[in-house]
Amino acid sequence: MSKQYYWDLRNPDGAMLGLEFARGVSAPTDVMLAHALPERVDVVVRDEDGNVIARGDGLQHPESSPIGRLRIEGDKVTRENVWPDDSDIGRLVILPGGEVGTVCEWSHADDHKSWRWKVEFLGGS
Repeated sequence: MSKQYYWDLRNPDGAMLGLEFARGVSAPTDVMLAHALPERVDVVVRDEDGNVIARGDGLQHPESSPIGRLRIEGDKVTRENVWPDDSDIGRLVILPGGEVGTVCEWSHADDHKSWRWKVEFLGGS
């Protein structure tokens, strides 16, 4: 089994070949939360040998929210925009640019106009 997943997220609507949104590394997981995704995103997940684990092209979701839930289903990546709940505490989240952390806390206003969260980042080799 792979020891690491490499997550490549690109906005296909920017520039001639799209714009990189995030490139991050995580432990293998079938769900990655993503903060502030563009309206459409292409996602490719690779193992440490460069083999494609799964991909999703032009992923979009009609709901607007601060977090997208990217899920690996077979060789496909799907996207759902969500307001995180208790089941998302402890999940990995990728931020614009590619930093990957763990969601420690999340809360939001009932009207979805504000939210508060804590994310933990671990550095080192």
